Amino acid sequence: MTIKPLADRVVIKMVEAEETTKSGIILAGSAKEKPQVAEVLAVGPGGVVDGKEVKMELSVGDKVLISKYAGTEVKLDDQEYIIVRQSDILAIVE
Repeated sequence: MTIKPLADRVVIKMVEAEETTKSGIILAGSAKEKPQVAEVLAVGPGGVVDGKEVKMELSVGDKVLISKYAGTEVKLDDQEYIIVRQSDILAIVE
């Protein structure tokens, strides 16, 4: 089963948080922060949303930074995804 977002929505999957620091220290599960970097899996077509023309700036495969509590979490086929509006995405990570 696949997810096809509508309008200005984007389907993303969170990238796993690093388990070690740059200096090699292994972090305990409680010490890790919730990751804010995600990979774009599907992009809606854009169009007119709330009376305004929305052009989609993202493409599949982009790595993005999202707002901490943005979107709707969805579980499908034992995988967890988040559906967000393009406006909830803060930046593309290059």
